[in-house]
Amino acid sequence: VEMENHTVVAGTNSCTFQEEFKQVLLPLVYSVVFVVGLPLNVIVIVQIWLSRKVLTRTAIYMLNLAMADLLYVCSLPLLIYNYIQKDYWPFGDFTCKFVRFQFYSNLHGSIMFLTCISIQRYLGICHPLSSWHKKRGKRFTWKVCGGVWVVVIAECLPTFVFASTGIQRNRTVCYDLSPPDRSASYFPYGMTLTVTGFLLPFVAILGCYCNMTRILCQKDEMIGLAVRKKKDKAIRMVVIVVIAFAISFFPFHLTKTIYLIIRSSAGVPCLVLQAFAIAYKCTRPFASMNSVLDPILFYFTQRKFRESTRHLLDKMSSKWRHNAC
Repeated sequence: VEMENHTVVAGTNSCTFQEEFKQVLLPLVYSVVFVVGLPLNVIVIVQIWLSRKVLTRTAIYMLNLAMADLLYVCSLPLLIYNYIQKDYWPFGDFTCKFVRFQFYSNLHGSIMFLTCISIQRYLGICHPLSSWHKKRGKRFTWKVCGGVWVVVIAECLPTFVFASTGIQRNRTVCYDLSPPDRSASYFPYGMTLTVTGFLLPFVAILGCYCNMTRILCQKDEMIGLAVRKKKDKAIRMVVIVVIAFAISFFPFHLTKTIYLIIRSSAGVPCLVLQAFAIAYKCTRPFASMNSVLDPILFYFTQRKFRESTRHLLDKMSSKWRHNAC
């Protein structure tokens, strides 16, 4: 993250950016994500934990998704303070690295767990009689989750090498990607992370959804109520995951990729560099919105959770009416 008036080295050029917009946009979005995302993810974790004896495979993926989101949301107060103070970072170099690591591990962890959920739903819809799928129970699902965490941590560990604090106009700042003078060395890692952490899972999800859509759109006049409910659940999941990618993941990775290319190229005019830097930094806070969208995905695809929540709200409402009388 760079300062409101911030110098970037692009190839051989040195450019100074005016980035006052970050003082309003980023604290506002991060505050909303923190205030809404923190209780939502806590509720999801508690709800799944209370029903741990009858966990489904999808619920296990959802639990890991909520844990990743909760860890990220807890780091937001530091970023909110940072941007309100005009990019001043008083929390030290390690904390800077760790907060950036939390952002990227949450982002790519969410993508990977959404991919796992999509594959799980794809197998249930398109290959319901597959013996391989049926034999793989909860223990296998936990192993997959463990593998996802290992892959995500390995992908994001280089963040500790590249993200760091620096001095801009006599103030300590916390760089998001890397210091400006390390743009060229960061570029190969940044592109690799985009391909492995976003592009490949995105292609896998598209493949699953294309096949699921073909099955879900078939005429179903003769199917039973249970199958129809299963189809409705799958359609809800498809819609919300598509919304999550449209809002959080796709714009962020598109603008980030273009910005990385521009930033590491020589002879780029400062106005062009600043335009793409602003585009990237405007999509970055919305990448954190998946911490709010993921619990909504859980709510709309888990019937038991909806019913227990409705029961709790009815109980609170009747108690409030009783006290009012």
